[in-house]
Order: sequence, then C-alpha cells, then structure tokens
Amino acid sequence: MTVPSYQDLMLPLLRVLGTVEKDLHQKECTQHVSELLKLTPEQREERLPSGYQTYVHNRIGWAGWYMQQAGLVMKPKKGFLRITDEGRALLAKNPAAIDTKLLATYASFQKRVMQSGETATEATILTAIPNEQTPTDQIEEAHQKLNQTLASDLLDLMAKMDPYKFEQLVVDLLFAMGYGGSRAEAALVTKKSGDEGIDGIINEDRLGLDVIYVQAKRWQATVGRVEVQNFVGALVGKHAHKGVFITTSDFHKTAIEYAKNVQHKVILISGQRLAELMIEYGVGVSTIRTIAIKRLDSDYFEE
Repeated sequence: MTVPSYQDLMLPLLRVLGTVEKDLHQKECTQHVSELLKLTPEQREERLPSGYQTYVHNRIGWAGWYMQQAGLVMKPKKGFLRITDEGRALLAKNPAAIDTKLLATYASFQKRVMQSGETATEATILTAIPNEQTPTDQIEEAHQKLNQTLASDLLDLMAKMDPYKFEQLVVDLLFAMGYGGSRAEAALVTKKSGDEGIDGIINEDRLGLDVIYVQAKRWQATVGRVEVQNFVGALVGKHAHKGVFITTSDFHKTAIEYAKNVQHKVILISGQRLAELMIEYGVGVSTIRTIAIKRLDSDYFEE
C-alpha cells in the first residue's frame, strides 16, 4: 500500500489542525494525520530513497507549505502549524478534498506561487506546481535514476576488469568503509590473493584486533551454495570467524540461506550492492556537480 500523496494529505492535515486548540509541531501533525487515516506501520516507516526522512512526514510538510501559501494555515514559529480563519471557513464548507486546483483559486496562493510579471491564470499556476510528486519526490527520484544508471555502468566495467585489479577494488572499497587500518596495510594484504580460497585479508579495525577474510569473484554466473560453502571451509582452515564474499553477479537463494545458517559471520555482497556501495563511498566514481538545497533560516530573522 502506497503512502498518500501530499495533495491527499491536505484535507486530513487541515482537519487535524481544526480540532486542536494549540499550535502543532510537524511531528505531531504527522502522528495525528497517520492515526486519522489509519496508516499502517509500513506506510508510516517507509523512507525516501536518501533515507533521511519518511515519506509521510515529508509529504505532510509539503501539504502544510502549499496550504500556507493559500492562507489556510500559518506558521506561528519554526516547525509549527496553526489553522487560520480562512482554513476554518473552508472546513465549514465540508469540502470533499483539497488539492492544488482548489488552492489556485485563492488570491494569496496566486501571488506567492507565481513569479512576478506572469499573469496569474489557473493554467499557468497549475504548471508552476507539482501534481502528485512533491519537489522532494522529484529530486529523490531523479537522483535515484542517475545512481541506477551509474551502477549499471560500474557493473559493465567491473565485468571487464583484470581479476587482480578487481580484488584491489574490493579492498579499496572496504578501506573507504573504514576497514583496513592504514592505507599501506590495506594495499599490502591483497598480495596474499589466492591463498587457499582467500582473495584478501583486511583488518576489521585500525588496531588490527580482528581480521576479515575476503573472497572476490568477478563472475557473470550466479554464485551457488557450493562456492559459499568452500569459502566457509577456507575460513575454518584459517581459524577465522568473519568473511565477506563479493561478486559482480548475484547469489542463488540456497547460497543466501546457507550463509545465514552457518556459525561464521559471512556477508554476501552482490554486484548491484557492490556498485551501490562504490557510489556511496566514492570508489571508482567522482562528483561532477553538487547542488545545495537550502531552507529558510528562521533564527536569522528572529529578534
């Protein structure tokens, strides 16, 4: 079940604000609206692709912002919302829904949403605002699509890499994630590649209190249970307890199930997850443009 759009959340939010005698913080708005709509735990906990915020909290924020532009709600202080007389008047009419088309009929909304010099007609107003997706949704979706394309390109390149270079890439990634002690030590351990089923050894922490054994397979075929079982056997031979098995392909469900049930701690990283980690930790990729998304600093304008 999907999370309601920001437009679907407008009327429930206004109703919540209309039933309380105090200003509500956005977190309280999220809680009350979620209870009013009987959202499931899954709906309440679903997060944006970036993970920094839940969908419902973000969309309620945008619902409040758009209604604020129409004068239906106001922000008495940072992070809080209050219904206005205009908002109560609208609720008294018992509207079936509130959406951007309705908001576009308010003069204050026309004035705030439209850029100066444009004619504030309903058609131009509605093209200036999102339909079902909030601006945050659009940014997150575009960012996700760019990363998906980049991940696909990374997988294509890794499939053609020299096996030793691929093992080096894996160690570079683990080092970028905080493993391996010093950079010189992390580079040195790859020279032990091919040692009885172990492609690399890297320190779990900077003091070297424990080590992680690495198997890196640049494969096209799905990795099965036998390969993972052999890796675990190599760990037993080294009296090791932790290992990371990384492949450019994927793991068969029997391999995943086997790794979950063994006493050793074995982490399986598929090609897709590998590419995502490389993007996240900046291995094999570079930043070509940074866009700063800013918000109003209310503290600056306070006395």
